[in-house]
Amino acid sequence: MNALGAAARGEGTVYLTGGATAVLVGWRTSTVDVDLKLDPEPPGIFEAIARLKDELDVNIELAAPDQFIPPLPEWKRHSPQIAQVGEVTFRHYDPRAQALAKLERGHARDLVDVEAMLDRGLVDPRELLEQFELIEPGLARYPAIDAPSYRAAVLAFLARRGVRA
Repeated sequence: MNALGAAARGEGTVYLTGGATAVLVGWRTSTVDVDLKLDPEPPGIFEAIARLKDELDVNIELAAPDQFIPPLPEWKRHSPQIAQVGEVTFRHYDPRAQALAKLERGHARDLVDVEAMLDRGLVDPRELLEQFELIEPGLARYPAIDAPSYRAAVLAFLARRGVRA
């Protein structure tokens, strides 16, 4: 964050997601890559990303939940600030959206991540269901998603946490 913020030539916002959130919040000690969303894109950030990938020997990708599931209403407002470095604001991408994207993917590590998000109070399980129901009509725009299977996965996960639809 310090290197990216220092290299930027103007203001913007960098949203961290996935393993970067897990490491910074503390339920994982490492991640294999750093997923980012730039909105608005800080000038000069891509040149800094290219340098950092080599210097830190880390994979940096432009990836966020809204590439895989419909964006949650007011996701920016629900993206907690991490730091301000120079003119660049760093935020965690909306944890509710991160959790729903992980439930859609459904890998074992993703489910552990969602459990950690709930355990740390980053996501409220009832609100997660409400947000899913808000984006459910938009799933038709994401042909890779089988909407009934996704709904079943969300409901099954939440049922294990005592939340019923």
